[in-house]
Amino acid sequence: MNVRAVRAIYTFEMARTGRTLWQSIVSPVLSTSLYFVVFGAAIGSRIAEIEGVSYGAFIVPGLIMLMLLTQSVMNASFGIYFPRFTGTIYEILSAPVSYFEIVLGYVGAAATKSIVLGLIILATSGLFVPLRIAHPLWMLAFLVLTAATFSLLGFIIGIWADGFEKLQVVPLLVITPLTFLGGTFYSTSVLPPPWRTITLFNPLVYLISGFRWSFFEIADVHVGVSLAMTLLFLAFCLTIVWWIFKTGYRLKN
Repeated sequence: MNVRAVRAIYTFEMARTGRTLWQSIVSPVLSTSLYFVVFGAAIGSRIAEIEGVSYGAFIVPGLIMLMLLTQSVMNASFGIYFPRFTGTIYEILSAPVSYFEIVLGYVGAAATKSIVLGLIILATSGLFVPLRIAHPLWMLAFLVLTAATFSLLGFIIGIWADGFEKLQVVPLLVITPLTFLGGTFYSTSVLPPPWRTITLFNPLVYLISGFRWSFFEIADVHVGVSLAMTLLFLAFCLTIVWWIFKTGYRLKN
């Protein structure tokens, strides 16, 4: 493996975070804080507890997932799309760097940024509500797996997009709505039986449920199913990335 090439791509992408600190870190943290004010204070005053957990604490894992998913996709998609847009992708493709090393550099940087952001939001949440993490290792595992999976998804979107507008389509019109409908602010157990069954077709339910279980040991679906679905989605994204590089799909456009 060309470690120097991976480190160069990774370092360049991480340095971009420092240049766009407000957009990359400060803005998501402020948005999450507003969610706490609106949902935690306004709605939380009307809902005392959900399955023995205060409502303010209950929504913390969902809010972290909401930001983690959208930021992973947006960071990775912009990271690979911008070199295609400026034409610098040819420098990377002509260098002695394998496709695996390119993916490792871009996706690794996007996932790292998302994980750091998730931990910052977790620390910020502690200023609003008392938190406990029943299984910290499982929490980190779900955090890392989810960040890596959706960074891969963002990488795929960055290859697919042929304009800056398309970079926003999936995060804003697909991922954010599915996250809201996936139990971010409520437990799916409160839904009527037909809607509860329909909700199970939302893949983000399993990610949020497993992540919440690592905090409070409560889940809408079994944690083993959540982990299996996360790994399945990761394998699916890896397969799509492999196909992109095998066929050269839009890589140079």
